[in-house]
This record gives sequence, C-alpha cells and structure tokens, in this order.
Amino acid sequence: MNEQIQITGISYEVDEATKRYANKRVERLFRYLPKHAKKSVSAEVKLEQVNHDHGNKYKVEIIINVPGKVITASDSTVNIIAAIDIVDAKIKPQIIDYKQTAIGHISRRGVMGRFKRKVVVD
Repeated sequence: MNEQIQITGISYEVDEATKRYANKRVERLFRYLPKHAKKSVSAEVKLEQVNHDHGNKYKVEIIINVPGKVITASDSTVNIIAAIDIVDAKIKPQIIDYKQTAIGHISRRGVMGRFKRKVVVD
C-alpha cells in the first residue's frame, strides 16, 4: 500500500479488500495532479458506519492535501464500495480544476503553440 494514503475506519472495521479498493481508487486520482504536486501529495480516506432508524449507511470522506490547497469530498450510501465510487467521481473534477489553476496556460506543444510563441517573441 502507498504511504501517502491513510485509510481509517470510524465505527467501522475496515477489511483488507475494502482497503485495497479504496487505495486503488485514490491512487488513480493522483494521475490528474500536476507533477510538482505528486511529490508532496497526501490523502486521507475516512470510512464511517452511520446507524439510522431505516438501516445502516456508510459515509466516505476523501481529503487530499496538495500544495496550497486541501481538496475534500464526502458522501453516504447503503454500500461502502458505492460510496467510495461516488466520492471518487466528486473529487476528480476538483483535482482537474486545481491542475488548471496551478499550471500556466501557455501552450508549448503542437504547431499552434510554436506559432503563438514566435508571434509573442518577435
């Protein structure tokens, strides 16, 4: 397992299969981060069992610490695996937005990027 990801259970005994699944989903989120953030990123996954009158629910919260920002998302549902998937889908656009703000938007690839640089330099 990755040392950057910390998985904890609150009122819930986390089994090995759930840990592996959560670890895999969060590691896949790291690919959307910029290169400078991948070196110092850390993530915390909180799995919580919430007892209600109508039955048990599971609440999942993912907190990702990147340079200069903390990205969080949480959701609850009847199935713990489904809750992990939902939170994964919620946090992915936030990470992409972070990458867009962290990286300059001057294009350095492709024909148009070279053309724009020449026009600006000349």
